[in-house]
Amino acid sequence: MSIVPSLFGGRRSNIFDPFSLDIWDPFKDFPLSSSSGVSRETSALVNARVDWKETQEAHVFKADLPGIKKEEVKVEVEEGNILQITGERNVEKEDKNDTWHRVERSSGKFTRRFRLPENAKMDQVKAAMENGVLTITVPKEEVKKPDVKSIEISG
Repeated sequence: MSIVPSLFGGRRSNIFDPFSLDIWDPFKDFPLSSSSGVSRETSALVNARVDWKETQEAHVFKADLPGIKKEEVKVEVEEGNILQITGERNVEKEDKNDTWHRVERSSGKFTRRFRLPENAKMDQVKAAMENGVLTITVPKEEVKKPDVKSIEISG
């Protein structure tokens, strides 16, 4: 018997089993706004997690991309100091005899774009992928301190 009363269409859930709860998502079937520039196909992995840290020598990006091969990811630099990461995770093949109980892993295309500061050396960007983590290193130019010239005051 369920501890939570059935309020929505006869579904019953056990409050002590978090995997049995069916959460109602009011925005599930909403079409994405065309002004956002993100299609439903792209939205699947648009939230690919990326960390960006700045060290004294470089800007370092780390993106978690589990299950994606390096051949399925593209790293590009564009004019205006834009770093773009794109890729795609393919849908797992379905067998007619399979019974799916839950599908939570997202699939589809993803794009992440970052505007880098002026001190980024865009022609020296390096990328590496290991264990599902993409690491992008963007070296920084040294900030030149302005030359200061003392002026003698006459009079």
